[in-house]
Amino acid sequence: MPKEVIMIVFTSVTKSYIPKARVLAKSLKKYHPDWFFILLLSDTPPLHFDLSQEPFDELITIEQLPVENLKSWVFGLSIVELCTAVKGLAAVFIAKNYPCDKILYLDPDIKVFNSLQPIEEMLDRYDILLTPHMLDSESSYQAIIDNEISVLKHGVYNLGFFAARTDRQGLQFINWWSNRLYLFCHDDIPNGLFTDQRWCDLAPAFFSNLHIIRDIGYNVATWNIAHRNISIRPDKTHYAGDNLLRFYHFTGYDHGGGKIMLQTYAASNKDALTVWDEYGNDLVNEGHGSPEFNHWHYAHYENGETIPKQARIQYRSNTHLKVSYPDPFSVNSPSYKSHNEPQSTLVKLMAKTKFTRKIYGSIKKRIKK
Repeated sequence: MPKEVIMIVFTSVTKSYIPKARVLAKSLKKYHPDWFFILLLSDTPPLHFDLSQEPFDELITIEQLPVENLKSWVFGLSIVELCTAVKGLAAVFIAKNYPCDKILYLDPDIKVFNSLQPIEEMLDRYDILLTPHMLDSESSYQAIIDNEISVLKHGVYNLGFFAARTDRQGLQFINWWSNRLYLFCHDDIPNGLFTDQRWCDLAPAFFSNLHIIRDIGYNVATWNIAHRNISIRPDKTHYAGDNLLRFYHFTGYDHGGGKIMLQTYAASNKDALTVWDEYGNDLVNEGHGSPEFNHWHYAHYENGETIPKQARIQYRSNTHLKVSYPDPFSVNSPSYKSHNEPQSTLVKLMAKTKFTRKIYGSIKKRIKK
């Protein structure tokens, strides 16, 4: 990399999101060819992956991050939890090991539509930049449920974007956030957590030189698009209202939820639908859906069996299990998998019929005696 880099941009992915990251990187490089783009991969690289042929300047793998007992830590996280948990760790790693003054993170399902130079300029004045999910209150009952209540559950600020300096309060912020994500990056809304986002509800209280970007051209998505009319001018410049559309966040693209919300809140906005459809074409051109991007390395035990969600939660919640099974992916005896095995198939079948339930209950009573 160059000896001196002012701005480093990074995104966090597993294999399946590499096509999205390609779209992001190419759209960013269109406006900022001199910004340094890092792909953070929490997975094994896909077959035939050649960094020299990619739009990324560098690849960082999760193994390079300073994580103690990596396998133990990774096992306790779902794919979404892991890809968000590493964001803070990577920011600290980049700040420590790269000659940069400023860091910008963008989710891989984002596309840049105009220059992001104002972000660099804002970081000359402020140490941390965040964007709220919403800048306008809702009026309809359903929109309050879909958007305002959803934001209360998931976090005020959308952490598909953040920017920070690598000194002053910016460095304090990424160190604080990284620590919280290492310990508590969980999708656990009933207990007040949603991966990396809910933590940043506290950030404006903790860091005085944090700036909330209120320009409606930043982080446009289905949760705010009803208030941000998308238009494409004759010269192909994209706008959100009267402001330049800086970047659009295509959350929910794969499972279809994003398109449903788009049609609910922007059905009459033809240019918004065009932006969505063109993004789909971009993804196809970058290999989205290709079998080479399937299979998350950490989804399975070493023998190929899928790891149940509950097994991950039970493991991360029990210090004794972490000490006893430092490599929970292993199936070599004694293993966490065998420790966590459910009742045998025979026992479960016996309990399914009225007749066998009586026998099963009788056996249990005798055992207790």
